[in-house]
Amino acid sequence: MALRKASSLHRRRRLKQNIPLFMMLIPVFAFYILFKYWPMGGLVIAFKNYNFADGILHSPWVGMKNFNILFSSSNTLRIIWNTFWLSFLNLVIGFPVPIFLAILLNEVRKTWFKKWVQTIIYLPHFFSWIIVSGIVLSLFATDYGSINKVLKLLSIEPITFLYESNSWVTIFVGSGIWKEMGFSTIIYLAALTTIDPSLYESAGMDGASKWRQIWHITLPGIRPTIILLLILAMGRLMEVGFDQVYNLQNSAVAEVSEVISTYIYKIGLGSSQFSLTTAMGLFESIIGCTLVLIANHIARKFDQALF
Repeated sequence: MALRKASSLHRRRRLKQNIPLFMMLIPVFAFYILFKYWPMGGLVIAFKNYNFADGILHSPWVGMKNFNILFSSSNTLRIIWNTFWLSFLNLVIGFPVPIFLAILLNEVRKTWFKKWVQTIIYLPHFFSWIIVSGIVLSLFATDYGSINKVLKLLSIEPITFLYESNSWVTIFVGSGIWKEMGFSTIIYLAALTTIDPSLYESAGMDGASKWRQIWHITLPGIRPTIILLLILAMGRLMEVGFDQVYNLQNSAVAEVSEVISTYIYKIGLGSSQFSLTTAMGLFESIIGCTLVLIANHIARKFDQALF
């Protein structure tokens, strides 16, 4: 009894000491409740024929009709495929780039050069997609783009980079990598600081080359961070940033550039078909949640599960 009473007093004392910290969490909880959890109630629109007059609660139920309309349309299937394909390319091509950069920067011994490179590659993260799309247009535009101006000086016909499907996808993926690789690189650099330097010294004394040290020490040392970011990226596999696509797409490449986010904007807000686009958004969220659970299950096999 005495031990139990002492334990209870200790918990109360710690609770009182941490009250300021709990109060600091109130805005965080309020944000997630108001902007993340509360809006989930609106998902019921996906199963209704929503209209402003009746509102969310009183609009007539239609069951799975909206989903049947969506998945019976070849246009919808194409949009889902475009979303998946562009996200897949971003993941497969873009995910290893920050790891590679972090490892290279970790090997740099000149501190001033290392900081300079970090700043240069991190800077685009703060640019909006309006700015980035302007840079892309100034480089690849057919009439006034810098690249086509150089080609014209060399008596080469201009190339319509932004109006051909393959080149548009390449520019889309490349611009996304350029903008965000610096942010992830800093995360991996922070993870690299946790590796014991004596491991490299021991490996060097045993005759291990630099590539062997990277393979057997560096990569295993940051494996938990890699898996964590991979699981989070898998959850966004069906999400392609609206800003990026909307600012780079045009009617000539609509076959490959129309994705779920732009579809929701054009059909939902432009045509006021809120039930259809809510059904599409719900489908996207279910796929994302499923992919996170699958990735986490695979990570658990390597004792690196997130939850």
